[in-house]
Amino acid sequence: MTSCNVTIKPLTGSALEEAIPGLARLRVSVFAEFPYLYDGDDAYEARYLETYREAGNAIVAGAFDGEKLVGAATGTPMLEHEAEFAAAFDGQDYDLTKLFYCGESVLMPDYRGQGIGHRFFDVREAHARGLGATHCCFCAVVRPDGHPARPSGYRPLDAFWEKRGYRKLAGVTTTYRWKDIGEARETGKPMQFWMRKL
Repeated sequence: MTSCNVTIKPLTGSALEEAIPGLARLRVSVFAEFPYLYDGDDAYEARYLETYREAGNAIVAGAFDGEKLVGAATGTPMLEHEAEFAAAFDGQDYDLTKLFYCGESVLMPDYRGQGIGHRFFDVREAHARGLGATHCCFCAVVRPDGHPARPSGYRPLDAFWEKRGYRKLAGVTTTYRWKDIGEARETGKPMQFWMRKL
């Protein structure tokens, strides 16, 4: 573990534009780990991050150790995110105009366990409140306990999310496609939604 004074900074405009290549590399590296096992590429991730630069109500928070980018978290109002995520709430009694989607959080391994994950949620939840949101949600991939790539001693983040006040939403799931490391093609992955009231 690296002992450091990490600063969380909002990334917008030219600052986000300059950070996108490093953010893309960081996302590919972190999401290659279990449970995502994502076989990604920097170019795709850079294009994805451009959507946050173009969205007026989105947030990208960068974690910096000095000038070094060591982590990032994203978020956007649900109705400004990809349609399949909002579609998971069809038939549910939630006002999607008041729902904020906490997207991905990525952090280099040496910086974990120091409270940065909590700070990422603090920043995004404060941003959501400022936009008038009443609830925050996110979704996480579901992998079977016996998955062959599950590392020995792996601990899911459920306890951390529950400590933040998030709970699984029964029956609110979606499927998202990507190529796992070792796969020949993209396959659908089940994603479980979690939510908390702000």
